[in-house]
Amino acid sequence: MQPIVRKATLNDVPILLEFEQGLIEAERPMDITIKEGKISYYDVTEFIKNKDSELFVVELNNEIVASGYAKIKEDRHYLKHDKQGYLGFMFVPKKHRGNGYNKLVMQALLEWCQTKEITEIRLDVYEDNPSAIRAYEKVGFKKHMISMRLDIENLDL
Repeated sequence: MQPIVRKATLNDVPILLEFEQGLIEAERPMDITIKEGKISYYDVTEFIKNKDSELFVVELNNEIVASGYAKIKEDRHYLKHDKQGYLGFMFVPKKHRGNGYNKLVMQALLEWCQTKEITEIRLDVYEDNPSAIRAYEKVGFKKHMISMRLDIENLDL
């Protein structure tokens, strides 16, 4: 059976909340600043309801196997574009990885952004996640800026 790419609905929220926890679990080893315990990154319901965002899923045999959202955001006044499409919540459960589902979500998100006349697309990815970086580069993303951090709590100054 062929995978179906569709907009998420409120009926999908329970599985999407599971996806969110899977994403957090995958990212914790890459980011020591993420709190321990149960946390939440997103308001999934808002992504579904808001006219300036869209959450897509890939469904295979009545099972959701991938997710991702795009949100239109105002950008900085000095840039050539007024708004950007920001992508996030790109998740494919381990057992479904390597089947091109993330690429299907990305295509749907980029097409949605085009319908909203958005030309600048941004996303964040951890440097310690080379497989995600490769996946985004395959779609055409290029590294643009590096975000750096320093924990000065125990630093002798």
